[in-house]
Amino acid sequence: MNIVFCINRLGLEGLGATVTSLIRNCSDTSMIKLCFFCSNITLLDKKNIKLLLTKESFRGKTEFIDLNIEKQFGHLASLHGDWTAYGRLLIPEIIKDEFALYLDADLVIELDILSLPMTKGKNIISAVHEGPVQQALDNQLFIEKLNWEPLTPYFNSGVLLFNNEQWRETKASTKIKEIAEAYPAHLISHDQTLLNALCLGNFNQLPKEFNTSWPPDKKTSSNYNQRIIHFIGSPKPWDISGKLIHNNYTIWAQYNTSFWNNNYGKITTEKLVRTWRIRNSIFKNIKHKLFN
Repeated sequence: MNIVFCINRLGLEGLGATVTSLIRNCSDTSMIKLCFFCSNITLLDKKNIKLLLTKESFRGKTEFIDLNIEKQFGHLASLHGDWTAYGRLLIPEIIKDEFALYLDADLVIELDILSLPMTKGKNIISAVHEGPVQQALDNQLFIEKLNWEPLTPYFNSGVLLFNNEQWRETKASTKIKEIAEAYPAHLISHDQTLLNALCLGNFNQLPKEFNTSWPPDKKTSSNYNQRIIHFIGSPKPWDISGKLIHNNYTIWAQYNTSFWNNNYGKITTEKLVRTWRIRNSIFKNIKHKLFN
């Protein structure tokens, strides 16, 4: 199984727990190849990832691919000045095998990743159905510009299984560029918007447990295991204030090893800048925690 991560410096703190939980709950890591699409990742960072894999007794293969994602996608809307997430659009062109699984770096994987259904359906993407498009942040593009029915299925792009062969056969990369050029002001959810627009609501639906959304204010439940927990929204458990605000900090912390925390848990200028950018979300969650 090919598993791809798109990573930058700021995303490394969350990546540690994602990778650790993936390995610890996998029945046979020798069946996995981890591929890291790197945006401004240093040689030391790569060494630390390899050390983490060694410490967790990972037996699969590893590959690092350096990409200038900003050069390719810098003309599109960014996420707080960052274009790393667009790297997943390059997966089918880089990974030559039939399938590749993309995973965000803000997940905790509490199930055996090898249990993922490797569907050979007619659609180029398999994902978890998040809800009707009318509930999506970028619904204006789909309903008003593309004339979609409000109940058309919509997916979150944090966990995606790409059928690389079908992607290439249907020239999906060209279609993605055409959508981006036609609607540059409507990419509210960035690459997620583009991927949903590409699929037109047609995607192979994975079981819900393979991408379960957990916002900061979601109450901890006893049945969180046997699923992929996706820490959506802000703050993340590892953000400044996350330990105090995020209701599920302890679920993430159990996989945040001391080795990884010592290397990436420190307060940096980048983390301070991110804290300022998500300050409204922090204040909103503080208010919710105090009065609910």
